[in-house]
Amino acid sequence: MLEKTYDPAAIEGRRYAEWEESGAFAARPDSSARTFTIMIPPPNVTGSLHMGHALTFTIQDTLIRWRRMQGRDVLWQPGTDHAGIATQMVVERLLAETQTSRRAIGREAFVERVWRWREESGGTITRQLRRLGASLDWPRERFTMDAGLSEAVRRVFVTLHREGLIHRARRLVNWDPKFQSAISDLEVESRAIKGTLWHIRYPMAGEEGKFIIVATTRPETLLGDVAVAVHPADVRYRGLIGRSAILPLVGRRIPVIADEYSDPEKGSGAVKITPAHDFNDFKVGERHGLPMPSVLDREARIRLDEIRENFSPLAGVADQEFLESLAGQDRFAAREAIVQKLSELGLLEKSEPQLHQVPHGDRSGVPIEPLLTWQWFCNAVELAKPAIAAVETGRTEFVPKQWENTFFAWMRNLEPWCISRQLWWGHRIPAWYGPDEKIFVADTAEEAAALAAKSYGRPVELRQDEDVLDTWFSSALWPFSTLGWPEETRELKRYYPTDVLVTGFDIIFFWVARMMMMGHHFMHDVPFRAVYIHGLVRDQHGQKMSKSKGNIVDPLELIDRYGADALRFAIVQLTGPGRDIKLGPARVETARSFVTKIWNAARFCEMNGIRPDPEFRPEAATLPLCRWVLDAANRAIGEATAALAAYRFDEYAAACYRFAWHVFCDWFLEFAKPELAAGGAGAAEVRAAAAQVLGTLLRLLHPATPFASEELWEQLGYGPSGSLIRTRWPEPVAVADADSARAELDWVVRLIGEVRTVRAEMNVPPATPTPILLKDAMPTTLLRAERWREAIGRLARVSEIRALVGAPPRGVAQAVVDEATVILPLAEIVDLAAERARLDRERGKVGREAERLKQKLADQAFVSRAPEEVVEENRERLAAAEAELARLEAALRRIA
Repeated sequence: MLEKTYDPAAIEGRRYAEWEESGAFAARPDSSARTFTIMIPPPNVTGSLHMGHALTFTIQDTLIRWRRMQGRDVLWQPGTDHAGIATQMVVERLLAETQTSRRAIGREAFVERVWRWREESGGTITRQLRRLGASLDWPRERFTMDAGLSEAVRRVFVTLHREGLIHRARRLVNWDPKFQSAISDLEVESRAIKGTLWHIRYPMAGEEGKFIIVATTRPETLLGDVAVAVHPADVRYRGLIGRSAILPLVGRRIPVIADEYSDPEKGSGAVKITPAHDFNDFKVGERHGLPMPSVLDREARIRLDEIRENFSPLAGVADQEFLESLAGQDRFAAREAIVQKLSELGLLEKSEPQLHQVPHGDRSGVPIEPLLTWQWFCNAVELAKPAIAAVETGRTEFVPKQWENTFFAWMRNLEPWCISRQLWWGHRIPAWYGPDEKIFVADTAEEAAALAAKSYGRPVELRQDEDVLDTWFSSALWPFSTLGWPEETRELKRYYPTDVLVTGFDIIFFWVARMMMMGHHFMHDVPFRAVYIHGLVRDQHGQKMSKSKGNIVDPLELIDRYGADALRFAIVQLTGPGRDIKLGPARVETARSFVTKIWNAARFCEMNGIRPDPEFRPEAATLPLCRWVLDAANRAIGEATAALAAYRFDEYAAACYRFAWHVFCDWFLEFAKPELAAGGAGAAEVRAAAAQVLGTLLRLLHPATPFASEELWEQLGYGPSGSLIRTRWPEPVAVADADSARAELDWVVRLIGEVRTVRAEMNVPPATPTPILLKDAMPTTLLRAERWREAIGRLARVSEIRALVGAPPRGVAQAVVDEATVILPLAEIVDLAAERARLDRERGKVGREAERLKQKLADQAFVSRAPEEVVEENRERLAAAEAELARLEAALRRIA
């Protein structure tokens, strides 16, 4: 017997353990079934489950469970990422708690310590995924630093280097002065900072008293300026192009150049060019063949070694003693000193406050420095060509399709990919240096030594590169390295390419594109046929979740409070194409109410003797009620299946919800009660049809609500056919004369619904029954009304139903159902004049609010200034007001 209430905590852990122990999640490489494969976006080994994880893994598991029920050989590949910087940070903090550091214990001991931490604490995220219900093939779990994947990483690096697609060069990178490592663009976040724009006078060479004014927010990099750039069309500076200015403090002559990078509308229209410390300046420097001296070291302190030879102690302009005092100073201290010195020399024209975006390391929290350093680079431009072609020709499709434009925009404007990181935790670069710094790239130290001995004619001592590879480099190999590559395993042959990748838009370039590059290059095929891009999870007000706002929603807390099924169903309900999700506890609580509704309906069925009947033949059903609900189940199957095939998770949830709540629970079970109570052949057919339809409903719901559906499947006696997770996805059944059953029952539902609406709008007391008169009703309609008199009376609070003879009485409200006008005489029950006046007042109030919102949204100044979520909230309020206005106008029309 089912418990009175559904208790997720008592069921979820037990059910998941049963699935996992029975091998229900396992792929079947020996099967002849068609495959369906999803590669998990590997979460960081340091991670804990957050709402972004809950979203993406719920979507993936919904697809996986659905395809598994369709009989496909499903592989959902699990694994975690070694997360270079994040993991190194965690272990360094642990070392600091014991008053030591990674440099104190050395590289080898530190790496051993990280491995130990991973064994002890690295499984948190996988345990939490189990709580969510994720049905991953856990015995196949991989780690981006395990032996097999490490071999794949080395093989790819060596191969690409030999093909000339990996090289070492001195280029500008995002440099984190705290971690003292290059970092990727994804690890950089822009923060609005209240800064200052300084206008500095650069004297023109040989023209005493003449200056060109340069505006900058970074005077500390002035020492590395190599030019002043102006726009070629800027008439103010046209006469200065090709001449020289004197670099303040240093005294070096620098050219005034014409370049369209300079914006005449910003600052003074003249910009300082510091190629070693600004990405845009670096490009200008490359275009004009300018020198690139660095004036900041790896800790963002002033260095002078690359500019000392250019000192020119010009009176009133340069000060060598001052410059030497800057050496070793922090960049911000140097900034203050330089500004002060410029002011003393009369070279500071003015300063003004400016709010500007400053890049920061997302983990270190310190401003990032563009720094010119020796790094390893991959030729992403060449590798991108087959990936671009694959999307252009449809071999890989983005869903929604508009994300293809984002993909193309990134892929057609690529820079060399910096793949080296100055860390200790990660895949160490398989490159060794000889006595003269000649580089030998090989799979192993032994192979490198052999190459070096051949090159030098004798054995020599080699030094391995200290750097490790960018985490995204190993992640780019994920779709094939996890399947055993470079070995030609049966899994690799069977499951590559995969079917769909589910991920967020923020890593289309960092991960999706790079997997496509590597997949094409090494597997000669796309890594996935489709890429489903979901939005962000925001709070219930549409605000982005952040610690500073205090609006972060913890999925584990929601699971504790409402159950995993409620969280999953809420996510699926809200996941539509190309839109973010507004999710808060209230929405999950509503989803729990839905799961509870299903549980209560199943309990009602159990109490009324409704059990699976293996002898039941749906095509032989005779009662209109049974044929109607079987036909409705068929339509729900078609809608749910089509929605999942199109990645319309919201429509899948809506189809399940409509059928479960509005057909099965609200109408079918209510209509069935008298038949069940009466007994006999009719009751037997109703019981059998109810069991058939409930079984269909549980199967439809299983991808989104696996725990409750599995529990009910077994408890209600469907279990002998096997666990629900292994049961076939439902298919439509034959229903005799479904059209006539649909027409009859849909009419009854519409009639009861219209009567309920009129009663509610006219404030008829719920306990007071009312008669209804049918005007202009055809004989077939009158016969239907007679057949369903009991249900109409009970569910619509109707005392009698009959055809109208003669003129309608005064004081009525009315509605139209098909050809008939449904009349409710209410003169003796409510004051219709007062109700009309009330409705008219409400219409006026709502109409004024709708007009106010229309004007607000028509104001372009408001739309352009207000945050996106505020504008969207106003649009939603306008839509709600217009819907309410339409309802009130319809209600007024009902009063005759």
